[in-house]
Amino acid sequence: MALPRVAVFSMGGTISSTDSGGKGVEPTLTGEALVSDVPKIAEVAEVSAISFRQAASGELTVDDLVELASEIEDRIDEGASGAVVTQGTDTIEETAFVLDLLVDRNAPVVVTGAMRNPTLPGADGPANLLASIQVAVSEAARELGAVVVLNDEIHAARFVRKTHTSNPATFRSEPVGPVGWVSEDIPRVVLRPVGRHKITLPGDAQDRPVALHTFTLGDDGRLLPEIERQGYAGLVVEALGGGHVPSITVDALEDLAVKMPVILASRTGGGEVLRSTYGFIGSEMDLLERGLIYAGPLDGLKARLYLTLLLRAGATREEIRNSFESWLDVPVSS
Repeated sequence: MALPRVAVFSMGGTISSTDSGGKGVEPTLTGEALVSDVPKIAEVAEVSAISFRQAASGELTVDDLVELASEIEDRIDEGASGAVVTQGTDTIEETAFVLDLLVDRNAPVVVTGAMRNPTLPGADGPANLLASIQVAVSEAARELGAVVVLNDEIHAARFVRKTHTSNPATFRSEPVGPVGWVSEDIPRVVLRPVGRHKITLPGDAQDRPVALHTFTLGDDGRLLPEIERQGYAGLVVEALGGGHVPSITVDALEDLAVKMPVILASRTGGGEVLRSTYGFIGSEMDLLERGLIYAGPLDGLKARLYLTLLLRAGATREEIRNSFESWLDVPVSS
């Protein structure tokens, strides 16, 4: 019986890092090398390995991910049962989120990496790659959108976050937890997120950079006027708590909200931005009245990418507002 086909796109990161001559490890292993180092993969799928990029994850760009999404769709259209992307864990949650928005196919798209490089005892890359390919060929993972698979857990792209600098169990998905896991080589999917969010980019889509500003105690907002001057097309604000900023900064934010979309998110990384609880100057009610756009449950990293892709797609201010505000809308079964 013919095995299912899986396309593996390697982009560097810890999973592919080897000793660079006494100065630490660097991403040097190709996609072919990663796959060949795990013989059991040959029992699961017929793999085509593509060395798409070879870099630390901080070097990746939105343009890289737009190109990657197109390549993934092409491979699926050519008959691949699913796709796996390997990269550095630092930006895995962002890569997965962009692929979830851009890849408009039902086949599984899995993003994975490693927390321990191949030179260390207990390197987790081979196990993560094998589990990811098992998920990529699984019927249970179809129509889930993009997922992150590490440490035998399956996380939906819209929820997953990296929460620890070095622990192999770094990835968490608040507030729902993993949507599944891999046990004895079998992927188990026990939760399915409701609704799918997709963005289609025109072929001539241009870069529309979006700034991310995290508010802190005593922030006086002096950086805010620079955002427009530096050529940004939008701004995501990671506000304090449920959506609050120091009162000294509200005029600058209101001025920016006239000139570009300004999204109100929270720096906490969990829960929804509030809408109607606090009414002081700099509160969520005050900021929304000044024209900022509600981010709902999206944290700053995901809200920035969502706004970036909406701007590249040519969305109007009103379309952007509606898209963010309807993020949590779910269809009601009759």
